[in-house]
Amino acid sequence: MIEGLQLRHHSANEAKEILDQLVGLYLEVYAGGGEFYSEDRYRRQLDLHMQRVGWELATASVDEALVGYIYGFPLPPQTRWWEGIHEPVPPGFTEEDGKRTFAISELLVHRAWRRRGIAAALHDELVAGRAEPRSTLLVRPDNAAAQMAYRSWGWNKVTKLRPNWETAPTFDVMVRTAPICPRPFS
Repeated sequence: MIEGLQLRHHSANEAKEILDQLVGLYLEVYAGGGEFYSEDRYRRQLDLHMQRVGWELATASVDEALVGYIYGFPLPPQTRWWEGIHEPVPPGFTEEDGKRTFAISELLVHRAWRRRGIAAALHDELVAGRAEPRSTLLVRPDNAAAQMAYRSWGWNKVTKLRPNWETAPTFDVMVRTAPICPRPFS
């Protein structure tokens, strides 16, 4: 691992203190990505997501400089997360109760710090020990590096989804089932 790498969890209130850093890194990572990756849209997304019950952020810093982060939240019963999903999907796939699915909304690492295990460390830091039996995320089909990483971490593509936002791309829907922990011997 990288010398000086620090992983830290943040609540929504703590994340507000570093909001400009989060947005700045997002804009660096997605520079030239088009209108969907605009500062205004991302600030609105973050604001809405940070209000979700159970929202959590994990950051990676080296020498106090933010180099990556991941965040997500449990999907509530009346979630809009699945709007725009391509059919067919398994029966009951989009049914949520607030405890079934943890949604990862962003995982990003600064270009200069990629291919050093930071994304994997952030991923494991956020999803390890989650109570939800499954997690989901959306990834662009043309992002080969992310696709390969997610598959190596146990994620499977289920279908596609195009969010109901203007200029939104179509994403692959990936799902990861929580590992089954063996019961301790009594």
